[in-house]
Amino acid sequence: MSATGGGAELERSIASGQGPDASAENGIWRYEIANKMAVVIDGEDYFAHIHNAMDNARAQIVLIGWDFDTRISLRRGEEWKNGHHERPARLGDYLPWLVKTHDGLDIRILKWGLSWVQFFKRGRMAYDIARMWMVDGISFRFDSRHPPGCSHHQKIAVFDRQMAVCGGIDLTYDRWDTRDHLEEDPRRVNWPGNTHGPWHDITVMMEGPVAGALFDLCDTRWQVAGGDPLDRPKRPETSPWPDALQAEFQDVEIGLCRTRACVGEVSAVSEIEELFLAHFARAKRFIYIENQYFTSRKIAEAIARRLSEPDPPEIVIVHPRHADGWLEQQAMDHARDLVAEAVEAADARDRFEVYVPYTGETPIYVHAKLMIVDDEVLRIGSANLNNRSLGLDSECDTVLDAARPHNSGRGLEDKIQAIRISLLAEHCGVPEDEMQAALDEHGTMQGAIAALGSEGSRTLRPYVPPTKTEFEEWLAESGMLDPEKPSGILRPFARGGLFGKGGRLRRLRDRAKRKFLK
Repeated sequence: MSATGGGAELERSIASGQGPDASAENGIWRYEIANKMAVVIDGEDYFAHIHNAMDNARAQIVLIGWDFDTRISLRRGEEWKNGHHERPARLGDYLPWLVKTHDGLDIRILKWGLSWVQFFKRGRMAYDIARMWMVDGISFRFDSRHPPGCSHHQKIAVFDRQMAVCGGIDLTYDRWDTRDHLEEDPRRVNWPGNTHGPWHDITVMMEGPVAGALFDLCDTRWQVAGGDPLDRPKRPETSPWPDALQAEFQDVEIGLCRTRACVGEVSAVSEIEELFLAHFARAKRFIYIENQYFTSRKIAEAIARRLSEPDPPEIVIVHPRHADGWLEQQAMDHARDLVAEAVEAADARDRFEVYVPYTGETPIYVHAKLMIVDDEVLRIGSANLNNRSLGLDSECDTVLDAARPHNSGRGLEDKIQAIRISLLAEHCGVPEDEMQAALDEHGTMQGAIAALGSEGSRTLRPYVPPTKTEFEEWLAESGMLDPEKPSGILRPFARGGLFGKGGRLRRLRDRAKRKFLK
């Protein structure tokens, strides 16, 4: 494969943070066409499609992620059990098989650098990495090019520069689950002897020029991490698009936006924050969100500003009961509680609610990063509604805006609405037509959710913040574990902490406290 064109240009672009044809217009880095686009919900379908796309690739596979675990199996069920299939299901076996059976295939894997020591804590994974390091055609790189305390958080895959994935799902443990989210499911096995609970996630798969743009982003990130420019292979005649993957959208214009902290000659990028604020300001009827975290002061103030209007949009957030891991809970859970309580103080018309999805009595972990605005904007990516995703970590979101000139007048709003109804139906454990009927009858998502009740196998339950200790409240208000700027890491109350002096959120917090004392 030849590195024809683009590599040197991208290398020069690292300092400015802009790739070729970059626009940075209204929070968008680049607009590109997706000939096909499909929203993939939950890990079962995603892992199956990524398994097939890898097999369909003929020249190059680029995998960019926060985490990567070779021990996981991409396929489950009897057909794949005990390796009784031509293609291996376990990732650590599948990658060497691919380069052995696909002549000339080049596989590049970039993982957040700080966690490289995990490889040596994961038993067989250390063996897998050592074995693959010796395989010609597989290259690893660890991305440590961040300010202290920041991380690489993008989840991108590019196949032959023709097809790309961008969203919230890493090729790692705990991610596999079905849309049924059974309370007990023996297939939720990371590896023998290790199981996990229900997990909800979303990504988007695209074909066409947008894949080239995401390749450019991966190429830049690879170079920032110290690698040479990636080869830019000639696109094969056949597409890696999986045969079983049905595209909801064809010939649509997609916007790409990023976050990146400043380090060395690499400039800061805050397109994701800018676009979030623009989308909150734009909403007329409703905003539907699925997100892992909700701790950003700027996002909370934007929501509170809309809720204070005479006729505010309805805002619904689907969110996990707890963050995943003790440190994440200390950093995110308590701040989320304070932020939600402050925002609710602005919600005089009951247009705001945070829900937790349950299967039986077990909360489903929400790792998805999705936002739908008025069924006109569909946004899926890696960014959370926390300070890290707005200013510290490297992130990438995709945006389909039905109002863009290329997209308008084509009925895309109906297709975006179908995705929103499908997700609400999944969380409430009802058929999609029943969810549609409930929305039509009650006029709001909150009304439909309440009418469908909380007695089924899967339900959405309003989140009720627990009582916090004085230390937990101090830690949350300090912003120390989720600062707005890299300089605030481990500095209590840097830039005023979670409730900056004179800010809207601080006034709402004080109002909520006064109401509670009464």
